[in-house]
Amino acid sequence: MAYLDIAHLEKSFGANRVVKDFSLPIDKGEFVSLLGPSGCGKTTVLRMVAGFETPSAGAIRIEGKDIVPLRPNQRNIGMVFQAYALFPNLTVAQNVGFGLRIAGVAGKEAQTRVGEMLDIIGLPLAEYGARYPFQLSGGQQQRVALARALAPRPRVLLLDEPLSALDAKVRVRLRGEIRDIQRRLGITTIFVTHDQEEALSISDRVVVMNAGIADQVGSPFEIYNRPATPFVASFVGTLTPFEATVIDPRVGTVMSGGLTMNLGRPLSAETGTAVPIALRPEAVQLGRASGREIILPATAREVEFMGSVIRIRAEAAGQSFLLDTFNRPDAPPPQPGEAVEISFSGRDVIVIGV
Repeated sequence: MAYLDIAHLEKSFGANRVVKDFSLPIDKGEFVSLLGPSGCGKTTVLRMVAGFETPSAGAIRIEGKDIVPLRPNQRNIGMVFQAYALFPNLTVAQNVGFGLRIAGVAGKEAQTRVGEMLDIIGLPLAEYGARYPFQLSGGQQQRVALARALAPRPRVLLLDEPLSALDAKVRVRLRGEIRDIQRRLGITTIFVTHDQEEALSISDRVVVMNAGIADQVGSPFEIYNRPATPFVASFVGTLTPFEATVIDPRVGTVMSGGLTMNLGRPLSAETGTAVPIALRPEAVQLGRASGREIILPATAREVEFMGSVIRIRAEAAGQSFLLDTFNRPDAPPPQPGEAVEISFSGRDVIVIGV
């Protein structure tokens, strides 16, 4: 039995169904991210678990007990919001201790736990406890908000886009710290984000949401490399989509734009069926490369410098390919209009939903 079981959850606001038959079993200590664009229903799911929204249908169970009838303060769930939501008139220690006071933990036990939480987030009580939120950086304030949510030892931790207000470098550092703390404490966590890099980098599983439903649930590896729907394929990562026709499903031979490719694996589609396929930019090599049996003459059309990576759009076999190559100061990239060769393997071709 799942530790946290979200079963057939529905939520409507008037005639607008924003969450549709959403089910998700989560194991104890698991870190699960809800990933999707604005308006897909991910925050509404989080708010229903927290108790801030009442489901139109469905159940939310922790250790087998349905918590839907319980008020938010009866669920023992910690939540960290996008806005830090710290009390400006309270010190760091008082902010962290606020949840303990609500939970009825006071005196020496509360003081000890506040100190423990501040040590865990790297803001020692002796140095930071007496400071006020305005005396902290954005990243430090979000750490305090995390410590406040963790101090009452909640059964589940909910994170609602907690890093979106931070600059890029702080965001990367803090997401690693959040994951490290979550692992050390072994707390079951749901993380809501629209940032695919965040979701892929720190999650045990990712739920890609689209228009109120879970389009795909899987490990970051599965979500990125085996997208189950066109939406997941287009939303997660960058790819070059193609249409192909199945030639021999037993060995996975397809044809796209006059180019025959052997995917090296059987397909469930019948011969003659049109299937959507795609290539990630990192699967396409500039020039010939070992293990890439498909080699095509091409013309570079666009060259985009992205720092450590250079992205090239090349035309070959009547189609457009995106490819990524590492930046090398001693090997400048091709110029637009320059003739090049590109190569890839049929094994790297993604067949969407088949």
